[in-house]
Amino acid sequence: MKIETLLVGQLDTNCFLVSDEETREAIIIDPGDDPERIRTSIDASGLKPAYILFTHGHYDHVCAVRELKELYQAMIVMHEAEDKTYEDTKKLCMSWGYDEEDFPQPDMVVKEGDDIRIGKSSFTVMHTPGHTPGGICLYGDGVLFTGDTLFRSSAGRTDLPGGNRDHLLTSLKRLMQFPPSTRVCCGHEEETTIGLEIKTNPLLHALL
Repeated sequence: MKIETLLVGQLDTNCFLVSDEETREAIIIDPGDDPERIRTSIDASGLKPAYILFTHGHYDHVCAVRELKELYQAMIVMHEAEDKTYEDTKKLCMSWGYDEEDFPQPDMVVKEGDDIRIGKSSFTVMHTPGHTPGGICLYGDGVLFTGDTLFRSSAGRTDLPGGNRDHLLTSLKRLMQFPPSTRVCCGHEEETTIGLEIKTNPLLHALL
């Protein structure tokens, strides 16, 4: 498995290109903006995107989806409980000048325990609400993609519509059960490990 990280958009969202090195099949995780930059990286590596996955539906994680969908015909994947967040994002972005067509509906809705495969790699969906109702993490090959659920030394905010602090804390407790060596690829900022976060993240440390 290969992971390439691209910083996209005004909020420096981490867009991940996760690919199988033999088949070149790939997942695009959180294409928040800059579709041409994402396309350039995909094509330079000869990747074949099979899925475009949203860890959640906020605008800084989804705004490049139409262009990438049209280019690669990859399946758009979102949790089944994230429809309202995505719809609210669509309305917000249309007020900024986006078109309704810029936010195509998901081709595939997922739930807790579903698997997504590319080549020989399999990734399991974890429903981790708190930042949004349908937020998810994706785990496979010792790597955990956490979106805005868990950051290095921090965690997702819960004061936006659909946020819930109690749900977030429950989700963080679940993430703490992974091996300490688990690599954590966050929605923003630098990557970390579960072990480091248990030691240094105030929110996780308080849950011990």
